[in-house]
Amino acid sequence: MSGLVVVGASYAGLQAALTARDAGYVEPVTVIADEPALPYQRPPLSKDFLLDEIGGQGLLMHDEAIFADNKIELRLGHRVVEIDRNAGRVALAGAATFDFDSLVIATGSRARKIAVRGADLDGVCYLRSIADAVDLKVRLGQASEIVIVGGGFIGLEVASSAARLGKRVTVIEAASRLLERAVSPAVSRFLLDVHARAGVAVKFGTAVSAMIGDGGRVAAVELNGGIRLGADLVVVGIGGIANDELAAAAGLECANGIVVDENGRTAYPGIYAAGDCANHYSRFAEGWIRLESVQHAQDQGRTVGLAIADSHEPYDSVPRFWSDQHDLKLQTVGLAARSDRTVIRGAIEAGRFSVFNYRQGRLVAVDSINNPGDQMVARRLIAAGISPTPEQAEDGSCDLKSLLKRGDKAVA
Repeated sequence: MSGLVVVGASYAGLQAALTARDAGYVEPVTVIADEPALPYQRPPLSKDFLLDEIGGQGLLMHDEAIFADNKIELRLGHRVVEIDRNAGRVALAGAATFDFDSLVIATGSRARKIAVRGADLDGVCYLRSIADAVDLKVRLGQASEIVIVGGGFIGLEVASSAARLGKRVTVIEAASRLLERAVSPAVSRFLLDVHARAGVAVKFGTAVSAMIGDGGRVAAVELNGGIRLGADLVVVGIGGIANDELAAAAGLECANGIVVDENGRTAYPGIYAAGDCANHYSRFAEGWIRLESVQHAQDQGRTVGLAIADSHEPYDSVPRFWSDQHDLKLQTVGLAARSDRTVIRGAIEAGRFSVFNYRQGRLVAVDSINNPGDQMVARRLIAAGISPTPEQAEDGSCDLKSLLKRGDKAVA
């Protein structure tokens, strides 16, 4: 029995399977995942789950009925160890095999490990899966001094959760500001102030040189220069690595992820990839990019599902990210890297504002704090290639939605 086989049961894989069904695909569909748990949401793991504001059931992406209703077979707790692209077959650990006509590789990404002395000490943790989150929740309850390595989304969200639990928290960031590759300097400064008011200390421009143990457990973090910080728990959040080894071993082209076209297709007929593990060309990045975000995984998964059902709709979504930290919501649309001008819309001191990022007079990204309305408009503007002038963006009385109606393409 052939049909569609999906390797990976998170956002991209499930979206591909469900979209294919919804678009009229009638052949058998099998989703294989190495985790034993039903597919779950990952963003709450660093926030609501750690704070006991959501339980395991609340994390589920879908109940089991949706898979039965769509005739999708879930094979949980099984790991695919080989793809035979010529035979159209995947092999699972334990020798079971599944034939496929179409294959979606949605294997996601894994946490990048820190390569320093003492990195394997008990109490040096990462957060990627629900198993990681369950373990980290227990450790947070027992810890008092926590060091977070990495001032990215995961690191700052865990720092926020730990601070709310009354822990002493220090964030170590090698760059010169928070979320340096993701948001504008104005947003970085605002976030730093918010974390500082919550009691979180942040050290910039330094790196960890070693983890110091006591009886096999982490007791301190040593920084470049010899400074030591006491720590009975360390959480490392220094980025992710694409799980593309399975694809590479099958002879598929990989370069920081599995290389795919605008429909999520690899160079080999019938084999697709989507989500964190895929590398695609983006007009918004003006180059090849691998994105790690829920929205990207869902949107690209949908594109792949449509292609499998022979109902093509090329992937062209504007990159979007979001993060909850303390009592604020950060949302960003577009890619702010290499922007050369920014303007502020709203009041930073009020904690509700947006930063419009321009490159050579063109709007390329908008970062918002507690301002979802600007995000909705910005998404449409950037997708359509419409740029309000910086003066229009800065003027809170200017109706940016009117530019969409007129189709203006004004630039500074």
